[in-house]
Amino acid sequence: MRQGLCTICLLLGLTCHVAGAEQTTYKKEAGPHQVETVLYDWLDTARDRTVPVKVYYPKGGKANLPVIIFSHGLGGTREGYAYLGRHWASHGYVSVHLQHKGSDDAVWRDKAAPMQAMREAAAETHNAIDRAGDVGFAIDRLERVSRETPPLGGRLDLSRLGMAGHSFGAHTTLAVAGQTYIPLLGKPKTADPRVKAAIPMSSPVPPRKRGLDAVYQHIRIPCFHMTGTLDSSIIRETDPRQRRVPFDHTHGADQYLVTFTGGDHMVFSGHRRRFGNGTKDPLFHDLIRQSTTAFWDAYLKGDTEAMAWFSGGGFERLLGANGVFEKRTKGAAPRVDPAPREPGAADPAATEPGAADPAAAEPGAAEPAAGAAGHVPVR
Repeated sequence: MRQGLCTICLLLGLTCHVAGAEQTTYKKEAGPHQVETVLYDWLDTARDRTVPVKVYYPKGGKANLPVIIFSHGLGGTREGYAYLGRHWASHGYVSVHLQHKGSDDAVWRDKAAPMQAMREAAAETHNAIDRAGDVGFAIDRLERVSRETPPLGGRLDLSRLGMAGHSFGAHTTLAVAGQTYIPLLGKPKTADPRVKAAIPMSSPVPPRKRGLDAVYQHIRIPCFHMTGTLDSSIIRETDPRQRRVPFDHTHGADQYLVTFTGGDHMVFSGHRRRFGNGTKDPLFHDLIRQSTTAFWDAYLKGDTEAMAWFSGGGFERLLGANGVFEKRTKGAAPRVDPAPREPGAADPAATEPGAADPAAAEPGAAEPAAGAAGHVPVR
């Protein structure tokens, strides 16, 4: 009904006021559901691989809950990103946080040179492939769990499935959404059509900058890309401006991009930042919780008020001077990329003290480096 009224208003040249767009905030506080968690260690016998999982879910018997798969960054675990899992679950989602063996905390823990160990793990192409396999296996397992006993049996609606991830997890998210690194081979085997919407945070970019439209041409689901003006790499040199590449070159569905002013790579993890003083981090975390919940509500629940707030100006007004929000509907003209930074030019992310200090890195959010045949993108 609301969408029909808006269409009539547009045809008549009138202003259409949608309640959601007028909201100043969107589900800022925790939702009505008490949140509980459960741990699983699922064995994928076909790959002889264990996938540890932590699930955040609303307490009670409410059924038909949309599901979100979350993929951590390099060096992380299923315990990370709890600030998102708890918030989403409190608003009626089941948030399933995977742990990827081979690129989890075992990579750096108790190592004499943890950063070098992380770089080596990032360069292993099989880790990227294994991660995407973990996602497909987890969805299969959730289909089975939904037919079993509580706490999740009979409660999951896997027809409304989203995926999110940070850093290496953003790479995993885009791979499952349809990104490919060898366009001539067509749609990648890592793509999973069961995923209906995605939120990649601090996405790595392909090492080769030609033919990028072909790299992202098979992504046909809405994506909400997130980055910051200080979102540089702790693994390899990456200009923060390159983080927008997936947004600029994905044309098969609605795409959104927020760039937080002063936000660095770690801000999405929920931890204090490694660059700068971090005084704005609580604000960024609040903006991330609100905007991602609105995106999920709009695309997984079909909530028109959520869409009106998210895409119709509400989020942009809330963001204010703390960032830039961009949106492009399916089929819109592509953005013209700026000239690439010359070798040796100053990195704009290094404008704050300590911005180039890899020793300040915090495990759990690092990205993959370039792997064999360029399959894995550079951070």
